[in-house]
Amino acid sequence: MIFRMNKLLTCLLLSAMLANNSCNEPEKNTDIKKDVFTSAPGTFGYDYQFLQKYDSIILLKSDDPDAQVVVSPKYQGKVFTSTANGDQGFSFGWVNYKAFSDSVNQHMNAYGGENRLWLGPEGGIFSLFFKPKAEMVYENWKTPPSVDTESWTVISKTQTRVMMRKEMHLTNYQGTALNLAIDRSVRILSRQTITNDLKIDSDIQVKVVAYETTNTITNTGDFEWTEKTGMPCIWLLDMLKPSPSAVIVVPFLETPVDSFSHVATTNYFGEIPPDRLKHINNTLFFKADGKSRGKLGIHPEKAKPVAGSYDSTNKALTIILFDLSSNARYLNQEWNTTKPPFSGDAVNAYNDGPLADGKQMGPFYEIESVSPAAFLKPEQSLTHHHTVIHFTGEEKVLDKIAQKFLGVSLETIKQQF
Repeated sequence: MIFRMNKLLTCLLLSAMLANNSCNEPEKNTDIKKDVFTSAPGTFGYDYQFLQKYDSIILLKSDDPDAQVVVSPKYQGKVFTSTANGDQGFSFGWVNYKAFSDSVNQHMNAYGGENRLWLGPEGGIFSLFFKPKAEMVYENWKTPPSVDTESWTVISKTQTRVMMRKEMHLTNYQGTALNLAIDRSVRILSRQTITNDLKIDSDIQVKVVAYETTNTITNTGDFEWTEKTGMPCIWLLDMLKPSPSAVIVVPFLETPVDSFSHVATTNYFGEIPPDRLKHINNTLFFKADGKSRGKLGIHPEKAKPVAGSYDSTNKALTIILFDLSSNARYLNQEWNTTKPPFSGDAVNAYNDGPLADGKQMGPFYEIESVSPAAFLKPEQSLTHHHTVIHFTGEEKVLDKIAQKFLGVSLETIKQQF
């Protein structure tokens, strides 16, 4: 947890807002006509052109011209998608094309986005998604507009980085009015930074795109957030494309097999069937085909600050790195008020699938990280880092990376389902 006084930050941000006022002016998209695409569906170029119809998106580029990241201040500071292979390369993020022309949904507007920021907890006695005393059922569930439909302010931008800010006024399940601000930075990483920081051979023959998000929550109110008032946490969710071969991989600290119930929560939306969830020693495998709805979480004392996935169909290896504090208190996010409020998970994974009525939001799958509970005094802040790295290339090279970060070979991942 990183705490700091916010007075200096506020002054700097206000100065930057004035100096970069032009960053917030809408830009006209004159380089694309409606429904005219020069790239095939599934490619980064297709998604980039589609998003330009609805938003003056920001394109981040690294020293590798093929590595690019799309960020949208209008759509809540999301990273919508990225590519390691230019316009014709695989588009890593899931984009929900239909949502852009639909009417506003009262529960959640799933535009997609391979990295979005939400605030938790979703459920529990400090929930931000249910009104005070409301029964925690889908009919009463509503995503706060500040992270669902409202635009964010651009503070500054360069070719490699964009900084955004959002002031929020929320009421939690206890009826506590929370005033806060979120500062979010998205920075695409250079090839040299990737190889140096991750200690990967510089001549490794793979394509890669990586970006770091820095997400800071500040208590802008006039009282301390405590166990009595409740408090939020930062929640990062990566929406990715499913495939029949996609598998989520979550390493955890080694534990006896018969104690697995003390490692993971596997019944967020009903128990995940055993043919979709397996674990070997200290690694969990979760089928990510977008055909069966299920969610799991890893308890903070058993979690590691890494998770990932492998899609052998597209030869796409994704590694997610994030802050983790094993001794901190994490908020319960389950839809109930009976579970202890600080018994939450630090890492989550979700596979989308049809609801009971046959309707489906996706398909997509998610890898998620959350910060500890934000016990903050007025003007104090907490920061959570979350980095996304996508590799594509020959499996023999990807295998080395998978073993380095996830502790298992690609062959082991592919054999699970």
